[in-house]
Amino acid sequence: MPGNNRLKGKGKTSGPAAGKKAEAATSEREPQETSPAKVTPRLLERYREQVVPALVKDFDYRNRMKVPRLEKVVINIGLGEALENAKALEAAQRDLEAITGQRPVTTKARRSIAAFKLRSGQTIGMMVTLRSNRMYDFLDRLFNTALPRIRDFRGTARRAFDGRGNYSLGLTEQIIFPEIDYGQVDRMRGLQVNIVTSARTDQEGERLLELMGMPFEKV
Repeated sequence: MPGNNRLKGKGKTSGPAAGKKAEAATSEREPQETSPAKVTPRLLERYREQVVPALVKDFDYRNRMKVPRLEKVVINIGLGEALENAKALEAAQRDLEAITGQRPVTTKARRSIAAFKLRSGQTIGMMVTLRSNRMYDFLDRLFNTALPRIRDFRGTARRAFDGRGNYSLGLTEQIIFPEIDYGQVDRMRGLQVNIVTSARTDQEGERLLELMGMPFEKV
């Protein structure tokens, strides 16, 4: 019957339109491209697989949440010279960005000091705070590449803890980092590296950093 033929044909499409719909349906079923997975820093893997079990054994932690961990790393450059040399800020910023992979922020004087011709609010330094993967990547390069490049290096001091498991390291030259182009260095600048941990004592903090690869001086 003609009516039945109309019912059977309802909703069907033929010709080019049908081909387009078929292509669209096929593309919906195809797996979509995904962004590449983030690579876990080598030092973070070492912490999880080797450092945590060793600390649990050394200090007999009953709860793994109490195992010390790295929280952040703060890198500072003092720029008293910036009061007389405006280009010092640009050079220091370029160096810190190359070393850390992160844009630094400026630090300013909190009060005026007439003897140093310093006014409150003037820029006197730059700093970067690293956390998470960037922190682990930086420390990996610091421990295994930068520090061994120091001439006559015999290890870092074990007495540079603050009593609460945090460690401060002073570096006299930025050129120990291979990311720095020596040809673009206008002058040598020192850096202060502060490693903040969740350790409750210096003994725990020292053992944490030692297991992470900090090249401490031999006792």
